[in-house]
Amino acid sequence: MAPAPSRRYRRDIDGLRAIAVTAVVLFHAGLYPLKSGFTGVDIFFVISGFLIGGIVYRDVGAGRFRFDVFYARRAARILPALMAVIAFVTILGIVLASPQDYRQIAIGAIAALSGWSNILFWRQINYFSPDAHLDPFLMTWSLGVEEQFYLLFPFLLLALRRMKRPFVLGVIGALCLGSLILAVIGIGRWPTAVFYLLPTRAWELGAGALPGHCPLKGEQPPARPARQHTGLYGYRACRAVRVPL
Repeated sequence: MAPAPSRRYRRDIDGLRAIAVTAVVLFHAGLYPLKSGFTGVDIFFVISGFLIGGIVYRDVGAGRFRFDVFYARRAARILPALMAVIAFVTILGIVLASPQDYRQIAIGAIAALSGWSNILFWRQINYFSPDAHLDPFLMTWSLGVEEQFYLLFPFLLLALRRMKRPFVLGVIGALCLGSLILAVIGIGRWPTAVFYLLPTRAWELGAGALPGHCPLKGEQPPARPARQHTGLYGYRACRAVRVPL
């Protein structure tokens, strides 16, 4: 059986991911004249919103969405690499870090695993300060934003599951606009919060989720409950035999 369109490997998406990661790496390596770190993170959030938003929308529409399956898939993609990084850093920290530094490493590891590292670093570190690169878990802040999005977005779509697609898109669009306005207002007042926190990053994830809600080429409409199928097939049968309705 061919994989569902939402599950197929997307080379174009991986290409955009490569661009996003390269932009961030070049920024931190100081090898690129532009402030590409912002752009790379922005691209990554839009991609994440497109992929996850589309998957959740199609699964909710088809009546097959399950929280345990959804979060198990996210954990299977994120945790192996994250656990490897945490294990490497904590073991190396035993040898090289002072007790005070090792305590910060432990706090960072717990925050990364529990999905709130962006909140931790919002309170502790300016991402663009000269000493920010000294924290080995700083890059996990974006995972925190994504995991919080994964936690909340399915509830939004489940609450709107009986609504038509234009209404759902309108709600998501309104939330994106509100998030963008909050980011624009806050960037001059609370720049660190705007950078790290979900409310001012949600517009990027939502910007990806909006096209993710559009039907894919070759995608079948979501499965309907049995009683809706019965009515649809009855209607088609009546049309076939010219029964007046």
